[in-house]
Amino acid sequence: MSEFKYACPVCGQHMKCDSSQSGMVSECPTCFQKIVVPQAPATSDPKFILTGSKYTEKKIPATLIKSVAANAVANAPEKPFPLPVVIVLAVVLTAAAAGLIFHGKFFKAKTPPPKAVEVVTNATPEPAPAPEPAPAPAPAPKPVAPPASDTNWLLDVGSVKIANAPVVGRIHAQDFIIERANFLTNGVLFLRAGVNAPTELGMQINFSGIHAEGLAGKTINVAASKDKAARVQLRWKDASGKLQSQNFNSGYALRLEFGALIKNKLAGKIYLCTPDAEKSYLMGTFSADVARPKAVPPAKK
Repeated sequence: MSEFKYACPVCGQHMKCDSSQSGMVSECPTCFQKIVVPQAPATSDPKFILTGSKYTEKKIPATLIKSVAANAVANAPEKPFPLPVVIVLAVVLTAAAAGLIFHGKFFKAKTPPPKAVEVVTNATPEPAPAPEPAPAPAPAPKPVAPPASDTNWLLDVGSVKIANAPVVGRIHAQDFIIERANFLTNGVLFLRAGVNAPTELGMQINFSGIHAEGLAGKTINVAASKDKAARVQLRWKDASGKLQSQNFNSGYALRLEFGALIKNKLAGKIYLCTPDAEKSYLMGTFSADVARPKAVPPAKK
């Protein structure tokens, strides 16, 4: 058997074999590419180097297998092998060729496709712009207490219309804007500016011990011509800062519309016009905090 060299078709690595290996599949020691060994060259020139071909999945023709077996028999040593040995060798070569074909198909079917490469960048995403703050709500308009006139200082409750706004008015020529309303346990309704005692500017009406439950849902009209009515008291500070008060038992005009008593709150509307020289008046809505009498413990037996 004559030896010859052939080159890898992928990386060009030179490999040596003999003519008996022509047509067989070998593996390149450099790139591990499977290569079909070319047929032995006709010349023995060492400079003449063939190039093998890439192994493919095509079936090896039966004529090629027979040629390989024939070459193996022709190139046998002068002392012939026994016929049974030759037959066994041919069977082994045929089985090897079939095994190579199956091996290629099997591993191609089992080899999973390459996974997609996920590209990860170190770039930090820009933060989303912060939402603009909502504009602050406009402050509610402050109630105004207009001076006494022919439209708000009327000693006639029949023609008055109570505005649906917090109580405002004038007490002895001083502007009044309600800040707190209370209904006491002794039946007194307090409307005042400021929240601390004593009351420096305000008005109280004494209902002679009637509780809030007895007034809830009722309307009270007091004409200026009435001789006797519930006592009304005005409170204010004079120019020197001294507390002053003035009582009225008649001669004033009053309209009170009480709402329902809900959770110790008594809502209502008021129009009050007193006959003082400064023409004091109050007009608007209120919600009075109702004080409850303390529970009396039962007498001990």
